[in-house]
Amino acid sequence: MPLYRFLVAAAAALSVSSLAIAQPAPAPVRPTRPAVAAPRPVPGQPPAAAPRAPRAAACHNGMPFDRFLADLKQQAVADGVSQRALAEAAPYLVYDQSIVNRDRGQRVFGQVFTEFARNRASEGAAKNAQARIKMHAAAFARAEKEYGVPPAVIAAFWGLESSFGAELGKLHTLPSLVSLAYDCRRSEMFQKETIAALKIVDRGDLTASEMIGSWAGELGQTQFLPTHYFNYAVDYDGDGHRNLLRSAPDVIGSTANYIATGLKWRRGEPWLQEVRAPANFPWEQADLTIKLPRAKFAQLGVTYPDGRALPNDDLPASLLLPMGRSGPAFLAYANFAAYTEWNNSLIYSTTAGYLASRIAGAPPMRQPATPVAQLPLNELKELQQHLVRAGFSVGKVDGVMGQLSRTAVKAMQVKYGLPADSWPTAELLARMRGPSAQAQPAGMVMPAAR
Repeated sequence: MPLYRFLVAAAAALSVSSLAIAQPAPAPVRPTRPAVAAPRPVPGQPPAAAPRAPRAAACHNGMPFDRFLADLKQQAVADGVSQRALAEAAPYLVYDQSIVNRDRGQRVFGQVFTEFARNRASEGAAKNAQARIKMHAAAFARAEKEYGVPPAVIAAFWGLESSFGAELGKLHTLPSLVSLAYDCRRSEMFQKETIAALKIVDRGDLTASEMIGSWAGELGQTQFLPTHYFNYAVDYDGDGHRNLLRSAPDVIGSTANYIATGLKWRRGEPWLQEVRAPANFPWEQADLTIKLPRAKFAQLGVTYPDGRALPNDDLPASLLLPMGRSGPAFLAYANFAAYTEWNNSLIYSTTAGYLASRIAGAPPMRQPATPVAQLPLNELKELQQHLVRAGFSVGKVDGVMGQLSRTAVKAMQVKYGLPADSWPTAELLARMRGPSAQAQPAGMVMPAAR
């Protein structure tokens, strides 16, 4: 699953679990420049000697990298990886401190949804995707028939992840994976990803030298982590290999398989539609965790952007306000969960869904009548500090308005009688600066973790 591609390419972080609303500050997200630059790979050649681990990783009981690697190889063999594949991969199973530096040095770049969508879901982006659908019509039609995923949905991810193969990354995959496996931040996850990459080599889909991608170990034109590559890649061009680096049919079929099978896409159902909400809408009902029938939204005055009535049916949806009540509004259906599972950044997932709708023929979204006010990073941190003092758990106080911060913002908006759209505002901050703002709201159940 492309969890990390957005760290490198998109650098925007309004996230379902890491929802940034302001200025530079993690992920998904553009990493800072590493302290030691990784050498540019040469296809067919192993990476140059990389710096050794400066100290034994604490999470491995002080085990040095060489011992850790030997144990990881044993795990791979026990999981079915052949000695041949291990021998082929051996020159690439080296520690690279610069990869760990990148992972530790991620920063958030604070584009809001309309800015990011303007750049990545433009009219030109939609037309380019439509051209790709025509170019590979047979593969797209086959994928839709077999998996139920519309061509527009596949093409939107394909364009966002790699510009249809033009931006695949330039680093050897195996050093990245094994370095992150040895590091303690997500060791278990990347041990599994390293073994999955070895299985891809063993299966004959890619050679170890061909595995070049992003610094976080993602592969292919829709940036699959190795576990998803191994589990969901399909051979759509019939050459006996699953090549997501160079085969467009394989990319299309594999992406459809992952969306349908891995992300549980619901055939024939919508994913995201722009709507217009009235000024008197009960904003506390605008939340991805709240699902109402479309008929109920219609009763509450929600319409399509041109004023047409919503269908009077029971199809459940949520009202999504990526920039609060003054920004764009969308009905997010059950299939939108596939987008947030693909990448938990709300900016990315909303942009991907919106771009897919544009590719499928929807008109451009309405722009806000006036610019949506954003708090600067220092005031977002201050707001989080007030929320913590009021009894809420917001995770790290870093100016990143993640889901817990947004939940807390909504609760305090309700407390103060403000429109409860989860968007942090100067008015809310001013209220919380008051002397009575330190007490926990009565009867409020505090979230326990971020």
